[in-house]
Amino acid sequence: WDADAVRDELHTYIRQHLGDPHGVLVLDETGFLKKGWHSAGVARQYSGTAGKVDHCQIGVFLSYASPLGHALLDRELYLPREWTDDRERCRQAGIPEDRRFATKPQLAQQMLARAFAAGTPAAWVTGDSVYGDNRQLRRWLEAQPQAYVLAVSGNEYVGLGAQQRQVKVLLASLPVEGWTRLSAGDGAKGPRWYDWRWVSLADPVDPAWRRWLLVRRSLSEPTELTAYVVFAPPPTTLEEVVRVAGSRWTVESSFEAAKGEVGLDQYEVRSWTAWYRHITLAMWALALLTVMRAGTMAVEALKKSLRAPQETSPLAAFKARRGLASR
Repeated sequence: WDADAVRDELHTYIRQHLGDPHGVLVLDETGFLKKGWHSAGVARQYSGTAGKVDHCQIGVFLSYASPLGHALLDRELYLPREWTDDRERCRQAGIPEDRRFATKPQLAQQMLARAFAAGTPAAWVTGDSVYGDNRQLRRWLEAQPQAYVLAVSGNEYVGLGAQQRQVKVLLASLPVEGWTRLSAGDGAKGPRWYDWRWVSLADPVDPAWRRWLLVRRSLSEPTELTAYVVFAPPPTTLEEVVRVAGSRWTVESSFEAAKGEVGLDQYEVRSWTAWYRHITLAMWALALLTVMRAGTMAVEALKKSLRAPQETSPLAAFKARRGLASR
């Protein structure tokens, strides 16, 4: 069976049950620790899962987050150059002949293009600096045009007026005053509060859009700053882009749930086709659970709203039925 065709059906399912005009497409990758050298794409490479360079496969994922829930939408297996440069090794793992080296941002762009073509309702795209530092990806999103909030590292350059300025230099020159304290959404321990500010960057070609540098400052460690490049229409508010920046963590929650509940990382397959089949089925299982949970929450909310006007004591209800005055 065709794993890509099943993925396309997953797009439809998520769009129908979780789709929302304010949805956010979130980019991230996760590692799958593996032994041996025969599994497609396995190599010694950095894994955020392990927090170090380890022997693993890396999957690049696109997730979808909306007020109704969040789930994994698409996936691509990252192939290091040591794989794509060894065609015999690729053939043994069942990797298609036309598959060539692609960076993680290039794989992300492929998945975003599929989501857009499928009509997935999304107001925003977000991701960490692996994707935000890639100017080609940012330019491609602006050409759509598609609003984004993408993290960037201190080494990235951004346009400020007519000049290109390094992000870490801009961060070092920010004034002490002028920050706004906002929550980036609820975490495991409640609201995640940070100080925020944004600075206008060089305008894009399209006059209907703007660029900003968004900066997040830790409350406990004020010297700890995180920067994002924002592309959005002028009416966009700081509160809105902070919400989008905070939604990036939903993909980590999806990874945790998928690995803990539906076996995303519990496989012993080696071939390219088998990896895509396993990962796609696990994503389907996660989406099904997410939709079931969203439905349960909606039913409970409806029951609560219907009960609310009737929350009176039995004695008060008895008097009301007989037109007796309450005291």
